[in-house]
Amino acid sequence: MDYPILSTVIFLPVVGALIILLMQRSNEGLIKWSALTFSIINFILSIPLFTSFNKTTAAMQFTEKYKWIPGWNINYALGVDGISVLFVLLSTLLTVLCVSVSWKSVKQKTKEFFAALLLIEGSMIGVFCSVDLFLFYIFWEAMLIPMYLLIGVWGGPNRIYAAIKFFLFTLVGSVLMLIGIIVLYFNTGKSFDILQMMVTNYPFNLQLILFWAFFAAFAVKVPMFPVHTWLPDAHTEAPTAGSVILAGVLIKMGAYGFLRFSMPILPEATKAMAPAMMVLSVIGIIYGAVICLGQTDLKRLIAYSSVSHMGFVTLGIFALNIQGLQGGILQMLNHGIVTGALFLCIGMIYDRTHTRQIADYGGAATIFPVYAAIFMVFTLASIGLPSTNGFVGEFLIILGGFTASKTVGTISALGIIIGAGYMLWLYQRVFFMEVNPKIQGHNDIDLREILTLVPLIILVFWIGVYPNTFLSFMDVSVQHLIERLNSAGQQNVAQHIIEVIQ
Repeated sequence: MDYPILSTVIFLPVVGALIILLMQRSNEGLIKWSALTFSIINFILSIPLFTSFNKTTAAMQFTEKYKWIPGWNINYALGVDGISVLFVLLSTLLTVLCVSVSWKSVKQKTKEFFAALLLIEGSMIGVFCSVDLFLFYIFWEAMLIPMYLLIGVWGGPNRIYAAIKFFLFTLVGSVLMLIGIIVLYFNTGKSFDILQMMVTNYPFNLQLILFWAFFAAFAVKVPMFPVHTWLPDAHTEAPTAGSVILAGVLIKMGAYGFLRFSMPILPEATKAMAPAMMVLSVIGIIYGAVICLGQTDLKRLIAYSSVSHMGFVTLGIFALNIQGLQGGILQMLNHGIVTGALFLCIGMIYDRTHTRQIADYGGAATIFPVYAAIFMVFTLASIGLPSTNGFVGEFLIILGGFTASKTVGTISALGIIIGAGYMLWLYQRVFFMEVNPKIQGHNDIDLREILTLVPLIILVFWIGVYPNTFLSFMDVSVQHLIERLNSAGQQNVAQHIIEVIQ
């Protein structure tokens, strides 16, 4: 490209946020249109990452590298590969939709809200683009403050509790990761270069320690069982845009961390810990699904479903085979699309009825027929109906799980059955049965809201019918990652044999 595309998509939202903060609070229309304009331009600018990406190489592309703090060997280094590029596009798309869905629902501190939303976008994209570990950590932490404010200022009645819980869980994990980063720095010739770390062989015991240090941050962010408890509270109390960002992108950063750091930098520890990680993943799948059956709040049910669905993602990743890894990465994308869409739908109906209690609904298909049809599409995608995106991801993950362990593959498949149960039961209670008087007198979703959901509907069927469009991006990168894991094991065995002979 003729311009630094990655820096542009990272910092354009930041510039937009600063401009919005300088505007008069009374100019709400200008504030909203500015936020929408910046988000749309950023999405358009990110499209060349999709159209110009070279799918035949595992190397970082669209790279930028500048010396930042030479005394500490810290560089401003950016790049994307087949694993990260799709999440940059997902981030820019969902931000546009979040601005759209918040158009009428945010009625106080409007400019601060949209500024925080744009700051979160820039931080998330920075996480997916960083190839310097120090820079990665800066972006990882930068996301915390605007998300904390988004939940704590514009959230529900228990927003302060949920915001503090989110902040503390994430901060504790991040501090342990920071210790791991410092240890890596001194064991890599005082370098934060991720690519250099990937070709450095660390002692096995050191790898184990570092694996768990990174696990502390990544597992919280996913969130994996048993460090998942912040997520239902954060989702329940967050405004609609906050829930969409949390489900759509933010929790993907944890799984991405395993793919970008734990696996290629600490391959021997990854292989040793894979069985334990698969067990935790299966527990998360079943636990999250079962808990959903007892939920009475719409957002809380979808929040716990995220625990179950992200369990599938980590199961696919730690199956350590091509099918599982591709399924895990694709399911990260699928979950961002489908669960993000479900939170958008819940926000739209909440703006009308001001209730999220499932018992307050019933017969909504009669009152909101268009909304009911769209919600059905995302419901079927969530349970993995063939021809929707959810089916492809879950099929590859279970195939990879069976390849790694028949027991794990069998138990995880139960999560799909339970998932179909709670989602179809939810749909029945909300849209069918007798019409509840509490929802009468409201209008169906309008054109703005329909247009907000249309891109996600297109993606549901695009990925479901022709997944190779997206799988082809990650093919070479996943194969390279598997080769890295396999060669690390061979090197370790060879070194052990040499030591025995000597």
